[in-house]
Amino acid sequence: MNKKKVLIVDDKEQIAKILFAYLHADYDCYYVQNPLQAIEWLHKGNMPDLIISDIRMPEMRGDEFLEYLKLNELFRDIPVVMLSSEDSTSERIRLLEQGAEDYIVKPFNPQELKIRIKKILD
Repeated sequence: MNKKKVLIVDDKEQIAKILFAYLHADYDCYYVQNPLQAIEWLHKGNMPDLIISDIRMPEMRGDEFLEYLKLNELFRDIPVVMLSSEDSTSERIRLLEQGAEDYIVKPFNPQELKIRIKKILD
């Protein structure tokens, strides 16, 4: 059985390592440090089943990346889970309205994240 692919987009490698540690048994995990690298990876023909993206990143913010994905016919159906250190109701609502599948506040419970991802992908 093929594992589903998860793309992790975060400028902090430590977060990516934590995500990988909890998810790699169930999913094929790929990591890039910023949305520009993610866009390049996608345009090379890679198609993840889910993207986990930080919001606050240099070069291109996660919300701009989300907007790019949702406006692109090739990528608009990929579910995106946003990670943020900001526990703001207005930010959460804005990103969910913009098309994010979920919004999770850091520090997060890895087991909860795993359950949320499973619900999205099953």
